[in-house]
Amino acid sequence: MKEDSCLHAALICLGMLYYSHATSTEKLNHSRLSLHGHHEKGKEGQILHRSKRGWVWNQFFVIEEYTGPDPVLVGRLHSDIDSGDGNIKYILSGEGAGIIFVIDDKSGNIHATKTLDREERAQYTLTAQAVDRNTNRPLEPPSEFIVKVQDINDNPPEFLHENYHANVPERSNVGTSVIQVTASDADDPTYGNSAKLVYSILEGQPYFSVEAQTGIIRTALPNMDREAKEEYHVVIQAKDMGGHMGGLSGTTKVTITLTDVNDNPPKFPQSVYQMSVSEAAVPGEEVGRVKAKDPDIGENGLVSYSIIDGDGMDMFEITTDYETQEGVVKLKKVLDFETQKFYSLKVEAANVHIDPKFISNGPFKDTVTVKITVEDADEPPIFLAPSYILEVQENSNLGTVVGRVHAKDPDVANSAIRYSIDRHTDLERYFSINPEDGYIKTIKPLDREEIAWHNISVFATEAHNRHQEAKVPVAIKVLDVNDNAPKFAAVYEAFICENSQSNQPFITITADDKDDAANGPRFIFSLPPEIIHNPNFTLRDNRDNMFFLDMSHGHEESRGSN
Repeated sequence: MKEDSCLHAALICLGMLYYSHATSTEKLNHSRLSLHGHHEKGKEGQILHRSKRGWVWNQFFVIEEYTGPDPVLVGRLHSDIDSGDGNIKYILSGEGAGIIFVIDDKSGNIHATKTLDREERAQYTLTAQAVDRNTNRPLEPPSEFIVKVQDINDNPPEFLHENYHANVPERSNVGTSVIQVTASDADDPTYGNSAKLVYSILEGQPYFSVEAQTGIIRTALPNMDREAKEEYHVVIQAKDMGGHMGGLSGTTKVTITLTDVNDNPPKFPQSVYQMSVSEAAVPGEEVGRVKAKDPDIGENGLVSYSIIDGDGMDMFEITTDYETQEGVVKLKKVLDFETQKFYSLKVEAANVHIDPKFISNGPFKDTVTVKITVEDADEPPIFLAPSYILEVQENSNLGTVVGRVHAKDPDVANSAIRYSIDRHTDLERYFSINPEDGYIKTIKPLDREEIAWHNISVFATEAHNRHQEAKVPVAIKVLDVNDNAPKFAAVYEAFICENSQSNQPFITITADDKDDAANGPRFIFSLPPEIIHNPNFTLRDNRDNMFFLDMSHGHEESRGSN
């Protein structure tokens, strides 16, 4: 075998060529190739490179997904020294050799015995060699070549997600970007248009559009209102082959939700609210509630309430219940049905947060009239005075009128009043009271010198409702009469020395009276008749309930007594 002999390979068929066509192609290629180094561009762009003593193999191609009845002829190996007598044996090794790719060791024809999928594997590297059939001695060095699996459009586009969810503010400008959806195609992006994708919208028009090349979804209508429709379902299609007829496609669903903006003011559903409250209600008690409706949500729908006018501004207040978004009208001061029976308030509801972009939609507030009726409550009687001070002379006859207390029912019913004395304050029962007119009388003798003041309490009770009662303190002063004679403070004894100086006091005598100053002191002192003319003694009044007994002549011893 000559030294310059070499392995000669020819590409017979690409893709789905029939064997008969391959045979004629093989003969044509063999007849055209020579041992001299040169470049020739074969079918489907295959270029064979021939150099002295060997081959630098270019790529072979086989179309993927071939499903014909016969194995696919990939190409043919041929050596120039092959005279056709069968002494040369062709051997194939490498990736897929003997399993996917088989070679006819006599003819050198290479076939693919299995259907190939480019997306699973795009190329195979193989090694070809010609050996002596009898001795297996290599006739040429082994040569490596590649078989590429040629793509066909057998994969539809697939989106990264089956479902997308996106949000966009309501009333967004036309062209506002919502979301970008992305699809991929497993086909070869470098071969033809099998992986060239174009996006289009199948459902969701005229509200949204999609950019054909990028998959960016944008708003297509102005002033979309969340309060009218909040959620939209959009279907996006990605189609390969540049979107042309015959291309494969895939779809995805996009749920687009309009988020809220503060584009609606609060609004009361009615112009007037009627409320009522008992005059017996205490400050802080709830009177009623008002509510302005705002179709916005979250902080955009927050409403605060205030009283801006009305004759009840001093009597009532309003707070905001942020959980229910209601205005709570409460009592601020005690009411009196008899003084005022009706009140009117002007209540304002205003948004807490206002979006400057929609300020022209304002004002973001509303007003309503609240009319409040005060209901009469069964109140206890009221005394005309908070307390009473009465006077009566001691030793008055039983049944003497001391004075009168008076109470009335403040209610419209003006119930009759019944009076009684709290006996815990008049245990000795000195007094009685007329239950109908409130006159207080004595029923027991009074002695100022024993009790100068009597402090009693009087009840006033409604005749038809014993539970409604009032109580008032009554202080009764017992006036003094002159019913007590003066008394000397003690029994007095005095001793006088003879020869005492005259006109000198030798004893001081005092007296007192249980009556008060008007009926008691000042006292008038005098000597008893039996000694009034005695020249030895002189009585001198000190004008303070005290007198001095002076001795006029100092020659005798005298003893004085009361």
